[in-house]
Amino acid sequence: MSVIRNPYFIVCCLLFWANQFLERILGIFIPFVHEYLDDLLAMPVVLGISLQVFRWISPLKDGFIFTKTQILVGVAYFAFLFEFLLPMFSPVYTRDFWDVVCYGVGAVFFHRQINTSPKDI
Repeated sequence: MSVIRNPYFIVCCLLFWANQFLERILGIFIPFVHEYLDDLLAMPVVLGISLQVFRWISPLKDGFIFTKTQILVGVAYFAFLFEFLLPMFSPVYTRDFWDVVCYGVGAVFFHRQINTSPKDI
């Protein structure tokens, strides 16, 4: 199945968009949602978009999936960039261990629900 047709991917994208709309357009900030929803959805959205691009260019097409190592590298990259490096240079970013946990949970969700090939379904 194409990633962009996967209902789990679509729901993650819609939730991410809805949260951004509430915060940036309407100025509504729901405390727990404001702090962690984007981090929870980051891996399914970013890895899902990346997976779709790889499927477009790979000879395996819909049979292409990311390995657990590749997903782990994605989580490590986000954790390093957003929880270590950027907070050193900008007050906009803050270090939060729970953000890393959210990246991990989102990555597990991505691996189980979005990172599937037709033979897995």
